[in-house]
Amino acid sequence: MKMNKDAKRAVLYRMKTPEHQCPFGRKTLHTLRQAGFDVEDHHLNSREETDAFKAEHDVDTTPQTFINGERIGGYEEVREYVGKPLPDPDATSYRPVAALFAMTALTALALNIGVNGSLMSVQTVEWFIALSMVALALLKLQDVESFSTMFLNYDLLARRWVPYGYIYPYAEGLAGVLMVGGLLNWVSIPIALFIGTVGAMSVFKAVYIDKRELKCACVGGANSVPLGFVSLTENLMMIAMALWMWFAHGSF
Repeated sequence: MKMNKDAKRAVLYRMKTPEHQCPFGRKTLHTLRQAGFDVEDHHLNSREETDAFKAEHDVDTTPQTFINGERIGGYEEVREYVGKPLPDPDATSYRPVAALFAMTALTALALNIGVNGSLMSVQTVEWFIALSMVALALLKLQDVESFSTMFLNYDLLARRWVPYGYIYPYAEGLAGVLMVGGLLNWVSIPIALFIGTVGAMSVFKAVYIDKRELKCACVGGANSVPLGFVSLTENLMMIAMALWMWFAHGSF
């Protein structure tokens, strides 16, 4: 649907009771006002009133928006009408990984300023990689079953030994936590080096040799991040961190 630019008055019906205020109703109201509409905002003050409205207009959900006497629909339809459709939930996106790395980088910078009194140091990079490992493990640990299922699509070791798909997020998290504090290098370095090497080989084979188009399990099982350069980078970072700590802080 394309918006008629002369139509700047909308009628909105949304559920708002003392116990519950529909979040999509609030979002729809905000979207319409941002688009320049004068909104006639009608509250459906009870479940009975809401059910009666749905029966009268033969709709299954509220909120419902009307413009020029035409029913536009709910929140998603209003977004589309004003030219701001919601992103396709099934479309591939690097946003989860970009957000994660941005936050871990900022945290590493903040730690270095607070602890070392400088913006950048070698330890800033160490913290960035270690914190990224912790954050990535946390996302995987939210649903280990979904992660392991996606992981088995491409990881060479997990495809031969299924339990590795369940062990991996715990191993990554343990190595990351230890590396943040520089503790037990004899534990963290071999773990990071092993899982990073296997992971890098697996991603390289799946993407660059077999040319497979898969979703990456790096930020958990429920995501649309494509398997590729970012996935390879995660594993190369772990390898680099393990080797650096080995040579810089003593052998294990």
